[in-house]
Amino acid sequence: MVRYVLEVMYDGTKFHGSQIQGTTPTVQLAINKMLSTLFRKPIETLGASRTDEGVHALCNYYQFDIEELLPGELLYKGNAILPASIAIKKVWKAIKPDFNARFDATRRQYRYRIYTSKNPFLVDKALFFPYHLAHDVLQETAAIIKEYDHFESFAKRNSQAKTFKCTIYQSHWEFNGGELHYIVEANRFLRGMVRGLVGTQIHAARGKTTSSGFRQIIEANDCTKAFFNVPGHGLYLENIVYPEGILENVKTT
Repeated sequence: MVRYVLEVMYDGTKFHGSQIQGTTPTVQLAINKMLSTLFRKPIETLGASRTDEGVHALCNYYQFDIEELLPGELLYKGNAILPASIAIKKVWKAIKPDFNARFDATRRQYRYRIYTSKNPFLVDKALFFPYHLAHDVLQETAAIIKEYDHFESFAKRNSQAKTFKCTIYQSHWEFNGGELHYIVEANRFLRGMVRGLVGTQIHAARGKTTSSGFRQIIEANDCTKAFFNVPGHGLYLENIVYPEGILENVKTT
């Protein structure tokens, strides 16, 4: 039995989230169906990161186990079977015997995109927010986030998380091609966490709370104090990092 890993990207607006939910259209269901069609038997996958409905991914990983040789045209055939809203970028082979796409990941990076001038080409690809935001407040709150490692206030109810501790490696805002982006990187994220961080920072940048108030929201350990009211379509899972030497790139066509 060999464990392979698909590196994929997808348009999250076409799915009801990434994780399997019975027959509800999700990213994982589409990948499972593709592999099952290709190998002519049921194949199930395990995803590295769960994304909510509407959330996009430039990089996510799905592992699966097979005894057969991997078809040389997996990349071509797999992409031909998958819907247009999902693409396989690369195929990897697990070198580590007990590799786990979720738990072996050491870092994950998300990006939230905001645009302020109406643009039909950004609909469902970023948040249209034509209102004033104090950019200095955004940078200040982003820096404050790095001071903490407990984020219960930014975990949606019924998240089933065993711990609310997260190590934040990056947290900052930047201008990018006329858009305003929030970039956050951590060892792990809680359910709804990035949208909660973005929504609450926007709340502060609109003058509706102070930097001290923002700290109080973090320290309250109460998700009813945070703001999750930003849509998923502005959010991108941008990168996942694994330790060197546990995955090997498989050359396919």
